[in-house]
Amino acid sequence: MAAKLSGGGSSKFTIEQNHEINVTPFVDVMLVLLIIFMVVAPLAVPIKIDLPDAHAKEAPTPPKTIYISIKKDDTIYLGNTGKPIDIDELGKDLNDQVGVRTQNERIFIRADKGTRYGTFMQVMNKLQDNGYYSVALVGNEVQGRR
Repeated sequence: MAAKLSGGGSSKFTIEQNHEINVTPFVDVMLVLLIIFMVVAPLAVPIKIDLPDAHAKEAPTPPKTIYISIKKDDTIYLGNTGKPIDIDELGKDLNDQVGVRTQNERIFIRADKGTRYGTFMQVMNKLQDNGYYSVALVGNEVQGRR
């Protein structure tokens, strides 16, 4: 709160208070945060995978998305940790990440074009063994071709 002293030369001073809020620092901080989030957002998925093209209509995504990424060299990643996991630990790690299970839990699989079919089937079998039957495959969306 700011105060203003006024007086013309007499011994009597009056104090006027300024009740206006200065929002300029708040706006400056918000703009800086906006720029930071715009720069960092594309870097949210650290695992680089060459996805195949997809031609399906876009489906609404559930509120909590869980990704399993399979690279060309058969390494498997759960979520966006960037740390590879063992196929035998996939079920346990997935249950730890999901927490409370619902019937509509959907797992998204991002697999490189060069992924071996055997590795992909191992991941699918582990998901089914742990009760995950709703699986979606992620691909690059291509407009115009059907």
